[in-house]
Parts: sequence; structure tokens; C-alpha cells
Amino acid sequence: MSELPFRAPVSAHHREPVLDVVVPVFNEEKDLEPSVRRLHAHLSETFPYPFRITVADNASTDATPRIAARLVAELPELEWLRLAEKGRGRALHAAWTGSRAPVLAYVDVDLSTDLAALLPLVAPLISGHSDLAIGTRLARGSQVVRGPKREAISRCYNALLRSTLAVGFSDAQCGFKAVRRDVAERLLPLVKDSGWFFDTELLVIAERAGLRIHEVPVDWVDDPDSRVDLVSTAVADLRGIARIGRELARGTLPTAGLRRAGDRSPSGGLAGQLLRFAAVGAVSSVGYVLLYVALRPETGGQAANALALLVCALANTAANRRLTFGLRGRTGALRHQAQGLLVFTIGLALTSGSLALLHHATSTPGRGTEVGVLVAANLAATLVRFLLFRAWVFRTGRRRGTEASAA
Repeated sequence: MSELPFRAPVSAHHREPVLDVVVPVFNEEKDLEPSVRRLHAHLSETFPYPFRITVADNASTDATPRIAARLVAELPELEWLRLAEKGRGRALHAAWTGSRAPVLAYVDVDLSTDLAALLPLVAPLISGHSDLAIGTRLARGSQVVRGPKREAISRCYNALLRSTLAVGFSDAQCGFKAVRRDVAERLLPLVKDSGWFFDTELLVIAERAGLRIHEVPVDWVDDPDSRVDLVSTAVADLRGIARIGRELARGTLPTAGLRRAGDRSPSGGLAGQLLRFAAVGAVSSVGYVLLYVALRPETGGQAANALALLVCALANTAANRRLTFGLRGRTGALRHQAQGLLVFTIGLALTSGSLALLHHATSTPGRGTEVGVLVAANLAATLVRFLLFRAWVFRTGRRRGTEASAA
């Protein structure tokens, strides 16, 4: 699958709707009309582009369908999508897949999030700066009013995500998100969940693929009439976290085709790679010498050399993976470290062999001579490591083929 194209700003003269705001609903006969009218009035007054509002009805059994049909007849910017099955993720998947707007968003029907944050949410996507945008209730500057129970649950959930999946985004479940359509077309088929975990899974895959996620602090007031079943939702979320965790551990999280052509890694040019590799190597060499000197009195020369080289090899592989060859996320990380350890054995052979030759030539070499020989041997091992990293461990063609196979 080809890469995503360069991000480009949406034309200021776009005639079709630039933004499609989806409102997922299930039996919302009380809140639907006032919320939709409020959202429509806000967009009409503040949004500088054509827009559309899509009510995605999750198989409602009350008067929600009739109210939605009446509103569609009154408001030309409103559409109504009826689904036969429940599930917020299912509703968003269907509505976003069927939309042709360049920017897709969704808000909860209770409008707990202050709509003043809507334009800041979608502006980075319209300008081409970011791929996704989320509202966050946990950032500095956010103003949140909710009970202690929901506050504790929200913070615990996001802390659990950070500790188990190592995510970087701060608030997975705020019902206030947006995505560029070209990203959604590649991302949505990869998301398996159709319920409340949909948001989290979408963001985890996007982050692991290296897509740019913009966060907007929001003002948020809890809806006391919320009918979300906290227990069943929490259980489903835990199952989702376990599933994603297994995929990350196996290196099978699907991220193929989600890299931006405009976000090419530093992996592109030999000269740039050499400079970055040299910088990482210089830091590794300093760390190696410090570790060797610290370990030498307790372990002896050979053991100190092996331990120092092993620790620095692991750190060196991780740093070069990200900084020199531009690979992010955990996909393939274990394989890269395993291959890096094989490369490490070559460095170990060079440095250990040099140390053995030195001690064969003179039984009591000076400490400065010993360190100098090891540094020279380590530099030679570093050159060999770069060539093997570039031609084998992080080879571009192999990386793309592996991602495609995983997808």
C-alpha cells in the first residue's frame, strides 16, 4: 500500500462541506433537537467554511428517528443516517466512511464539551498541520465539572493506557474528536471495535503509525443524565486494551499505509544517516567508556568490556532505530533488537580480540593504552554496525514488506 500523500491545506474556496460533524445518538428524543439546533447555530455563526451535521442513529426505539427526520427537513446542512445495530464506533465508522468532507469530526449529543473548542479542534486539520485532533479534559487549561466517581474513572483509564500501551495522548474517551478524511479512509478499516473502545483503538493505531495527533484543552461539564453503563464499558475497554497489548507484543498492529510522504523519517539520505549515526555512536562510545571504567575493578577487563558493550548496543540500536532510520512504535522492535544483538557479537569479537592481542603483546598495559585500544576497536565496530544496520536490520524495502505482511 502506498504512503499517505503530503498534507495539504483545504482550499479556502471549497464549495462542498469542508467539515462533517457526526452526532451519534441512541434514544435521545430529549436532547437531540436542542443539541442539534445549538450546534447548527454555532457553526453557522463561527465556522468560516461550508459544513454538514450528520445525525447517526444507533437503532433508536423512541422518537429519535422522527425528530431527526423533521430536523433534516428544516435544516439544509443536516443529514440523518439510520443504523440497524447499536455501537458508537459502528455509527462513526459508517458516517465517516460515507462522507466526502475533507475533515470529519464527532461530538456527543449532550454537548458536554464547550463548542468554543470546535474551531481550534479542526483548524490544524484544515491547515494540513495535523492528521487527527482530540479534545482533552486532562490538560492544563481545561475546565472540567464532573463528579468524583467519573473523574476517578477517567483518570484511572488514561493512566492505565499510558502504563500498559505507552500511549502519548492524554484523553482517549472525550467525545470530541476529528480526523482528516484521507487518514480516515486508511485508518477506519483497521479498527476492530464497534463500541466505546473505538476511540482508543483508533488513536493507538494512529500514534503507532507516527501520525500527528493534535490535542485541544476543552471546557467540559458532565451530563448527569448520561446513560452509559460504566461497568460494561469498563469491561469492554479492558478487553480492548488486552487485545491491543497482544498485537503490540506480537508486532502485528496494522500500521501499513499510514505513513505520510511529508513525514519521511530521517532515513532518507546517506549523508544525513551518517551524521545522525555518528552522533549516536559518539554518545554510545562515551557511555561505553564510562561503563567499562566503572565495571573493570569488579569484573575484570573481558567481562567489563562485554557488559558495557551489551548495554550500549541495546541503547544504540533503539536510538538509531528512531533517530537515524526513522522507525517509531513497537512494530518490529523486538526483531530489530535481536538483529542488533547479532551485530553486537561482531563488535564484541573486534573489541575482545583487540584486548586479547594487547595483553598478548604486553602483560601489563597501561590503563590509558587499554582504553585507547578499546575505543579504536569500538569505532571500527561502529562502522561495521552502521553498514549492517543500513543494509540488513533497518533496510527500507524489508521494512515495507514486513508492514504489508502484518496488515
